[in-house]
Amino acid sequence: MKGVWGRYLEVDLTSGDIKAREIPERWYRLHLGGRGIAARLLLELVPPKADALGPENVLIFATGPLQGTGVAGAGRHVVAAKSPKTNSISDSYAGGYFAHELGRSGYDGIIFRGVAPRPVYLLLYDGKAELREAEDLWGKTTGETEDALRARHPGARVACIGPAGERLVIQACVIHDKTRAAGRPGLGAVMGSKRLKAVVVKGHAEKELADPDAFRRARAEFARTLTEDASTVEFGKYGTARGLTWLSEMGILPTENFREGVFDPAEEIGGERMAETILVDRETCAGCPIRCKRVVRTEFRGRTVEPDYGGPEYETLASFGSLCKCSDLSAIALANQLCNAYGLDTISVGVAVATLMEASEKSLIDERVPWGDPEAVITWVERIAYREGLGDEIAAGTECFAERIGAEYVMTIKGVEVPMHEPRGKVGLGISYAVSPRGATHLEGTHDTMIEGDAPTPELGVTQGMDRFALRGKAPLVKLYEDLRSFTNSLVLCAFVTRETGPNYNFPLIREMLRHATGIELTPEGMLLIGERNFNLLRLYSGFVGYRREHDRLPRRFHEPLPRGKSAGRPIPEREFQEELDAYYRLRGWDERGPTPERLRQLGLGEIAEMVVRE
Repeated sequence: MKGVWGRYLEVDLTSGDIKAREIPERWYRLHLGGRGIAARLLLELVPPKADALGPENVLIFATGPLQGTGVAGAGRHVVAAKSPKTNSISDSYAGGYFAHELGRSGYDGIIFRGVAPRPVYLLLYDGKAELREAEDLWGKTTGETEDALRARHPGARVACIGPAGERLVIQACVIHDKTRAAGRPGLGAVMGSKRLKAVVVKGHAEKELADPDAFRRARAEFARTLTEDASTVEFGKYGTARGLTWLSEMGILPTENFREGVFDPAEEIGGERMAETILVDRETCAGCPIRCKRVVRTEFRGRTVEPDYGGPEYETLASFGSLCKCSDLSAIALANQLCNAYGLDTISVGVAVATLMEASEKSLIDERVPWGDPEAVITWVERIAYREGLGDEIAAGTECFAERIGAEYVMTIKGVEVPMHEPRGKVGLGISYAVSPRGATHLEGTHDTMIEGDAPTPELGVTQGMDRFALRGKAPLVKLYEDLRSFTNSLVLCAFVTRETGPNYNFPLIREMLRHATGIELTPEGMLLIGERNFNLLRLYSGFVGYRREHDRLPRRFHEPLPRGKSAGRPIPEREFQEELDAYYRLRGWDERGPTPERLRQLGLGEIAEMVVRE
């Protein structure tokens, strides 16, 4: 197959051995790339009983066929491993420039096995790979690490961990280009457990494409459609933060640890206010004309927020803002900078801080952590990163901490903190939250607000919209859009350049680019089949480690009504929710443990079906 290198770089951190691992061409045709190949490798390499923070776990950086080609939205890659939060396979996605270099490296990805005897970093530079000592970098922030490594290796891009990953903080992530994070599943802790401080990559080669001239024309057309789309231009202007005030008006902005859906001072932390006050620039990812990334400069109580660490996106503004009832934009920007510097996921830490605030209110802890206190937000980011005091316990897992103190309101699913999207106003998203083998994730399927209009996706047979509050009959749409998003994640294409619904639906053009790159021509059904196949790999492994149908549930709070706003008085009814999950399982062809051998064979995974043992 064209458009891929056909091999991964395999690094044994314990012995220091480095070699190429050939990937069967059949795997590329079945799984395409990205999440599919990564999940297939992890299924083969990581025993179900492996400790996520032990030597048997495997950490993978993966690309798809469009990385390194300059396609808008292809400046993304996958980081995947067994998650210390879920104890199952999880993948996370990051943009920036690292993926472009990895796509030109001569390898489609990198596999890390074992544990290094001392801190190291991998250098993959112009086709040559070696491990180098990193003891002088251990303890440094991600910005300090990147500056040092880019000075040593001009033109290279860096993925690294900060002090949080080194300390195995479960909320730790992998930071790229100082501002892009991968690892809501705790993959920064996995990287730290391997004593792998950084991965440094500089590409040197061009992929062989099936039809280079036709590919360049399709790539240019794809970029043109983005720059001429008014909504995309608006999105670039305000970034993901543009939706914050609208969500509050809709009554679905997570507020006060999800007890509310309306944040009265929402305008003070929204994208428009940021643009008027602290925004100094906009950044982008390799090959992308949208420029949606925020770059800010401000000060909070004598501490400077520097442009080097970018600026807060929607999830960060909501998790440190409305979720904690904090309306100080400069404090949120500083919290974002600290998370990027220490290597922390802002959603996970924001939920942890909100959990502390509610615990303080209910006298479940001795610490005083007031709602809305910007200083408390900053303090607890630092205490979690460095595992200080109660921060040490939280760093071992928000869910475990909440269980110990008797906090029945903890907002996690399968150990993963709920992101900043309220399912009481997006009921289909709630189904995705519950069933996802990755735990609570907002990037597995679509959002109900996108499928309310007429004829959302005619190519895929969705010719009529559906109310965002509707639960009965929502399962088929949830499955459909999960499969579509899984295909996107296998391409490793940014969700913000894809149009899954509406008149600007652009998957025919995406498939055209894929055809000219790889030589594979996909029908809409073939596209969905690849997505479904790869999604099933994740659910299969979660069954191996003990997850059952009974674990697919939402936090109790979502079965209670929101008190005010346009989404008030509409709890997710628990009995009807479970009935719709049953319908979803039937559509997937799953039993209580996940994909059955028969379903795997129908998906073209007969050899994997042999791994499944049913009692």
